Amino acid sequence: EFFRELLENAERSLNDMFVRTYGMLYMQNSEVFQDLFTELKRYYTGGNVNLEEMLNDFWARLLERMFQLINPQYHFSEDYLECVSKYTDQLKPFGDVPRKLKVQVTRAFIAARTFVQGLTVGREVANRVSKVSPTPGCIRALMKMLYCPYCRGLPTVKPCNNYCLNVMKGCLANQADLDTEWNLFIDAMLLVAERLEGPFNIESVMDPIDVKISEAIMNMQENSMQVSAKVFQGCGQPKPAPALRSSRSVPENFNTRFRPYNPEERPTTAAGTSLDRLVTDIKEKLKLSKKFWSTLPYTICKDERVTAGPSVEEDCWNGHTKARYLPEIMNDGLTNQINNPEVDVDITRPDTFIRQQIMALRVMTNKLKNAYNGNDVNFQDTSDETSGSGSGSGCTDDICPTEFDFVTTEAPPVDSDRREVEASATQPGWSLQTLLIIFLSLVLQRQWR
Repeated sequence: EFFRELLENAERSLNDMFVRTYGMLYMQNSEVFQDLFTELKRYYTGGNVNLEEMLNDFWARLLERMFQLINPQYHFSEDYLECVSKYTDQLKPFGDVPRKLKVQVTRAFIAARTFVQGLTVGREVANRVSKVSPTPGCIRALMKMLYCPYCRGLPTVKPCNNYCLNVMKGCLANQADLDTEWNLFIDAMLLVAERLEGPFNIESVMDPIDVKISEAIMNMQENSMQVSAKVFQGCGQPKPAPALRSSRSVPENFNTRFRPYNPEERPTTAAGTSLDRLVTDIKEKLKLSKKFWSTLPYTICKDERVTAGPSVEEDCWNGHTKARYLPEIMNDGLTNQINNPEVDVDITRPDTFIRQQIMALRVMTNKLKNAYNGNDVNFQDTSDETSGSGSGSGCTDDICPTEFDFVTTEAPPVDSDRREVEASATQPGWSLQTLLIIFLSLVLQRQWR
């Protein structure tokens, strides 16, 4: 939202200042500038826009319009103007401004768009993983850990910390396998965040874009005679305009020097939010999310409402009685659960859905690395993906948050001898999110009792 508002402010600022400076001449040609901002917005929101080609087209169109304004005594056909546009790179009528602006805009927009896409992908991966259904073995292990003490006459005894860790590592074995790719993704996000803080950040590029374009226009004005002579030499002598137009000269207000607003006159984003403040805040949150999936069991089990705590090793429920929990703590991930003493985990059958999320993170990480190096990233044009009716897409203004389409996979078939018990243990719609809520609810029930 911040970036979109930044673009709107930049467009509004340019429009206001150019109307003030060039008046009717600008208003008659304003679509050239409006199209520039339209394409920048479309790129940022996921459109299939080639930034370099789009900027080249803007300068070529601007040259055509200005060439006609500085040579009102001639009539130019469409073919002639097309020839004029071909001289944009050769003549450099706008000085070095187009080259510098191209470098700044491409780097800034590539970094900003990819960073926002990365935030969206990370959020959606986390949301989707939280909805993965727990296994029947996990549900049985949780019930044993939380309720079997009541059967043994130990209602006040909480589970041993290490016992809880083995249960949760078994329950979250597939989720823990996200950790490696998740950490690489977070590292890549932090790298791109550096680009949002450096000299090519989108705020420092867009804020003075009106001044830079005006500087280019002034370069064209100052070199108009040389530019015209070279174009006439390359494209041929144009036909004189009708008598009514031949007497016209370059309007006086076209030669008016550009006067930018004072800084205090420039529009600001909502609540005066700055990019630096936003990036700093997001970076801190990203750093905190590293190793999230591998530390999730520890986060749950260190809660004093859940376990007796690491310091209480003797007076805790070990799954059988009130005593020390002796089995070793399993390592993280699916393959390390082969000998988990608390949860029955089939390590030969990874969760397909979570593997899809790992691949989504891997794809996004590669795009972030490309963006950090200044290389453009090909996101699908979301406007081409919307359905024919356009209803129920959940998108606003033809903008969808991400290119990834995740398909929920059905649970793999169970062995014939386990179907009956698993069918009785599972309930439709159960997920990790639901499981954790139930888990904490059961813990709270124990406390009240």
